[in-house]
Amino acid sequence: MTGTQQLSPASRIVRPVVTTRQTQRMIPFLGEWYRVWVSGQDTAGTFAVLDTEATRGHGSPMHLHRNDCEVFLVLEGTLRVVVDGQEHEAGAGSAAVLPAGRPHGFVVTSETARYLTVHHGPTFEQFIAAASGEDDQVPDASRLAEIAAAHGIDIVGPPLVP
Repeated sequence: MTGTQQLSPASRIVRPVVTTRQTQRMIPFLGEWYRVWVSGQDTAGTFAVLDTEATRGHGSPMHLHRNDCEVFLVLEGTLRVVVDGQEHEAGAGSAAVLPAGRPHGFVVTSETARYLTVHHGPTFEQFIAAASGEDDQVPDASRLAEIAAAHGIDIVGPPLVP
């Protein structure tokens, strides 16, 4: 190992974790359920993996993550992903890598879709847990923006439509 080589953030993961459908947390968010396959707590805060089955029209407002990258892996159906003002259709088998600091959003355009999201850092998982903790109701836009900002996410535009 040379003096300039750095350890991967994943080197902080020192405890093996195996999750099952029975142990994975379900979080209601924006009208759908997000299943936490791997929590930030499982990975020493290095990443989280979430699984979502959603119906047409489900999506996010335009936003950016100040410090974390987000990756969509589309398993079924189709999403429209907008990043840096560019629209992309992401069907089954597609991946979308969305770097930190880049405005982006998505919407389900097929009747249903299933996708995994990988978040490099635990803040998105913490954000949706905080937002869902408000009586299991979808917070109004200003409250959602406030909760997001507290978790390093800035809402910069309205939700996308299919």
